Amino acid sequence: MSNKKNGSTNFILQGSILAIASIVSRIIGLIYRIPLISIVGDIGMSYYGCAFEIYNVLLLISSFSLPLAVSKLVSASLSNGSRRNAMKIFKGALAFAFVSGSIAALIVFFGATYITGDILKTPMAVYALRVLAPTLLIVAVLGAVRGFFQGLGTMMPSAFSQIIEQIFNAVVSVLAAYLLARYGTKYGEAFNDPTHYSAAFGAAGGTLGTGAGALAGLLFVLFVFMIYKPVFKRMYRKDTDSTEQTYKEILFVLAATIIPVLLSTTIYNISSILDQGIFKNVVIAQGYNTDLVDEYWGIFTGKYKTLINVPLSIASAMASSCVPSITRSFQSEDFEDTKRQILSATRFVMIIAFPCTVGMAVLASPILRLLFGDSSEVAANMLAAGAVSIIFYSLSTLSNGLLQGINRMKIPVRNAAIALVLHIVFLLALLYGFNLHIFAVIYANAFFALCMCVLNELSLKKYSGYQIEIKKTYLIPLFSSVVMGVVTFILYKTLDMLIGINFVCTVVSIVVAVIVYGLLMLLLKGLTEEEIVRFPKGRTIAGLLKRIHLLS
Repeated sequence: MSNKKNGSTNFILQGSILAIASIVSRIIGLIYRIPLISIVGDIGMSYYGCAFEIYNVLLLISSFSLPLAVSKLVSASLSNGSRRNAMKIFKGALAFAFVSGSIAALIVFFGATYITGDILKTPMAVYALRVLAPTLLIVAVLGAVRGFFQGLGTMMPSAFSQIIEQIFNAVVSVLAAYLLARYGTKYGEAFNDPTHYSAAFGAAGGTLGTGAGALAGLLFVLFVFMIYKPVFKRMYRKDTDSTEQTYKEILFVLAATIIPVLLSTTIYNISSILDQGIFKNVVIAQGYNTDLVDEYWGIFTGKYKTLINVPLSIASAMASSCVPSITRSFQSEDFEDTKRQILSATRFVMIIAFPCTVGMAVLASPILRLLFGDSSEVAANMLAAGAVSIIFYSLSTLSNGLLQGINRMKIPVRNAAIALVLHIVFLLALLYGFNLHIFAVIYANAFFALCMCVLNELSLKKYSGYQIEIKKTYLIPLFSSVVMGVVTFILYKTLDMLIGINFVCTVVSIVVAVIVYGLLMLLLKGLTEEEIVRFPKGRTIAGLLKRIHLLS
């Protein structure tokens, strides 16, 4: 039993490390978006967002599934004592990454004009997209190396490389955006359009930082790999598996593992680019001004999605960390431990997702004013209306990884395809039937994630025997979050009337919200000592809570 608990504790700890790194990276990303948006404006962010949507789709197709697939295969080989095959898998993954990343980069570079102009009706995004093209190759190789370390059971190289990547990204993005936006103004004067060229060149500068950050992250993980190379050589001598796979066999297994993950993640994430294509083509045909459409899309991609993605990074990190551990338990036919890990991961993610959803909805306008200086009603309503998608996307992202961990690779593909079809129908109905403009995209996104949640949870229950735990996983976090939201709303309004300084009111309200939520979770037994101990510095936190009599 202790081994099972240790295994569960380990993946929670590793997931927490990766989640913390992801949150830090998202926060850095959020911070640098503030000056970036100030430089390029909402229209520039529309160009920036358009380029990134295309980049993300090609990244998904070429290499996004690689870290998860590599970690899964390396973990499975190590559990069988086959250390040489684990290294061969890594080398095969590097070759696969180089080829797929190069092809994706060439497609993006040479197809940029057609994709941005003819399909997505955002021709000025072409500069930003072409700058992003080489990044596809860098990120593909980076993903293979990260997946190898995750398969070894350590998230530290991935965690540190994420932070390093984002720091370089932030510095280069802001500096390059500033310099290129100024150049774009001068360049655009020749065409009597300095505003749009300044925004377009500034957006290209912003995407330049993505490539610089990815390169810095890659150099870091390669440095770590070289340091540990002697350790890997010693692993060979402890190899207990006499059968050695050929590279042909490894590439076949790698492809067989990647393709289902690739299909599910592509279908799962391609909704973003479909949203943009459908939204822009429909609303422009309905007679809306192009600049207004770009402005709203810029708010959606530059502010709304940036804020929503911060808590979603926790679910993504937890999915990455638990797949190798669950794969080992499932392959060992330790189904009780598999179910326990699924429950632990789900509870961890929901404990974070519920308060983030309520807090983002209640403090939508104050947060936007604090971070972006945006007091517009449209932006606040967008964030408040779409905050619920945090819960749905967190759960669906995690459950995708959990299903892949129990070797049900095709199930997320099927579920994502069903959800995508329903999503498109729902989006078109909202655009044509209710004329909801940008809010149609927000509601349709939440609906897509909800469909994925339901389908994935039913599949998990069917194929793992996992039973959904309602009270501690959903009801207590929901109740605690709602009470927290009421207290936070009243406190903010009171402070706003008394002080009137948004920075002070917002920060104090957020701090109090965290305290209120934590106290309610403890008082309602939504968190146990055993669960708290699994978190980083968990024993210290548990000891402190015991001293102040909040934990028995």
